Amino acid sequence: MILLESHSRFLLQTLFNRLQNLQKCVELDHNWVEFDDVRYHLQVSMKNPHILLLSVSLPTPSSETIFVRGLPFGAIEAIKAAYGVLVQILDPPRDGFNLTLKINLAKLPANQEQKHAFLVKVASVREVVLGAPLRVVLKNLASRTVARDMDPLVALVHRPKESFFLVPQANKVTVVYPMRFNDSIDIVLATSFLQEFVEARRTTGLNNSPPCSWSYTPPPELKGVSADALSANAGFVTFVIFPRHVEGQKLDRTVWNLSTFHAYVSYHVKCSEGFMHTRMRRRVESLIQALDRAKPDVENAKKTTSQNRSFKRLSLKDSRVDSFS
Repeated sequence: MILLESHSRFLLQTLFNRLQNLQKCVELDHNWVEFDDVRYHLQVSMKNPHILLLSVSLPTPSSETIFVRGLPFGAIEAIKAAYGVLVQILDPPRDGFNLTLKINLAKLPANQEQKHAFLVKVASVREVVLGAPLRVVLKNLASRTVARDMDPLVALVHRPKESFFLVPQANKVTVVYPMRFNDSIDIVLATSFLQEFVEARRTTGLNNSPPCSWSYTPPPELKGVSADALSANAGFVTFVIFPRHVEGQKLDRTVWNLSTFHAYVSYHVKCSEGFMHTRMRRRVESLIQALDRAKPDVENAKKTTSQNRSFKRLSLKDSRVDSFS
């Protein structure tokens, strides 16, 4: 199975190209959209070729999700911790976007490895912003504490008007995903995929991975949540995260995998659907070829007598031509 990358490939390649051609003073104005309706806008003017403006639009939050000044809680602190003084947050952001960052490319570190690491971090702005509240909860789990002002049930946005839920405790964090799909075929494939996903957890070698369960009905942790938030047509997936899953460098990977779990499932559902379509086309083509080979060649067909003498049956038209010749 394939895990999605935390950085935007297009954004990272654009940053590298811009840094290599910094002296050419080329104007940039790019707009693009990535999965889960995250939109980007990148702008560089000819007047200030060293200044890069990066704007990000996040998925529309659901009613149970709380945004602070257009961003998930903890996002501002996460941006400052990730980028330091090299990035400035513009207030207000560009119209139609939740966040606009001002980056001075002339102040990047001279060391190539540090410069590369910083650009990869900028290209991972989605993870930094959307994963900020999840990172706060999991950091508290690593220290086996729960913030005093933390709600017993936390809703985090991951798709337009859709949320997944956290139940933070001192010794574990329960993560619940209501799985929704628009296409009827996707619903069937996702349901089968998730059931196999849970069964795979029980195999040898995955004993240290987070416990996982799936059910058609909402788990008890979501008691009291509105009916709209629980309208899942592909069931509910529950993970239980323990302190050992967020120790040290595991924290970043856990935050990203949990933040993009629905996109991960959607990706593999679409791949499975495409694979089955390809197999069906190949099977149909092979059957058509078999039928073509089974057709008799009427025009060149020859009849054989008991003495192994062959003859060709003439049509009525051919016999008349031979009689007059």
